[in-house]
Amino acid sequence: MTAARTALIKPKRLQPGDRIAAVSPSWGGPGTVPERYGAGKRQLEAALGVEVVEMAHTLAPADWVAGNPKARAEDLMAAFADPSIAGIVASIGGEDSIRLLPYLDREVIRANPKVFLGFSDTTSLHMACYTAGLASFYGPSIMAGFAENGGMHDYTLAALRKALIEVAPIGEIPINHEGWTSERTDWSAPAVQAQRRVLRPAETPRVLQGEGVVRGHLLGGCAEVLEMVKDTAWWPNAADWRGAILFLETSEDAPPAHFIRYWLRNYAAKGILGGLAGILLARPDPQGDEGYRARIEAAVVDVLAEAALTELPVLSGLDFGHTQPMLTLPFGAIAEIDCASATLRVLEAGVV
Repeated sequence: MTAARTALIKPKRLQPGDRIAAVSPSWGGPGTVPERYGAGKRQLEAALGVEVVEMAHTLAPADWVAGNPKARAEDLMAAFADPSIAGIVASIGGEDSIRLLPYLDREVIRANPKVFLGFSDTTSLHMACYTAGLASFYGPSIMAGFAENGGMHDYTLAALRKALIEVAPIGEIPINHEGWTSERTDWSAPAVQAQRRVLRPAETPRVLQGEGVVRGHLLGGCAEVLEMVKDTAWWPNAADWRGAILFLETSEDAPPAHFIRYWLRNYAAKGILGGLAGILLARPDPQGDEGYRARIEAAVVDVLAEAALTELPVLSGLDFGHTQPMLTLPFGAIAEIDCASATLRVLEAGVV
């Protein structure tokens, strides 16, 4: 019997006064750089009018957090199960949230739908939510996004409100006119925290290949982390990938373009690439290498050519990656790529 696409439950929208749980499912950033976490907490509360509460181990030392994946999972499950908590936000990413998966309970997630937000290493937990039947959100974490130096970017804040608060369809993703940054700063220095990072001009998204307008449901995340989740019990089934718009970004590790080539060849071999409606690529963190984005784009186009998919629409340069400001994308929502205008439209609301 052919597997059916997973039916997703949308969480209730966030409202002023809601309690939001901060969890540390990967790196113990809050315990390592409490100044940065505190700035993010304050700016999140001010931006959305909510109250941020910590779970039992959110602020634990990083070494302890690293050694206790079960406790991290218990924090996450407790946040889902607590009826007084309306949403959950990852404090920061890392590299090993995959270790939580054996301790997660999909029934608890599905029975307690609520906003779950984060990016990067949190991708593995988004896959857990997806396979549990919950629509989650690829967007800023407390320490990377909400804690932006000198205050949150308007572009980030507007996208959050559209995705997490408003019940109307999200609509066309606006062009980022603010600029972008991946500048490294000292997270523990209050004076630096108060200063805006230098923004570089933001090029508009561009179509690498494809024509016309295509629609599909959003599914994806951080390329490196998807490799960790691939073919585990938390990997979406074949039907989930059919007709999807794959959104893909790379972390600050800046994996070389030939890794992207290898990984996408696997997607082709598994039948995933051939069933997609389109692909979205994020603006990558170049790590000082100005040719990095071009090499990533070339690798994607080359693999699609190998797979005889030269007409599959690919829209590149969107702001859902490891640069700031950033978008918030709702998993499973129907979206539309318009190749003629190089635009993305999200045709559904993220919340109810």
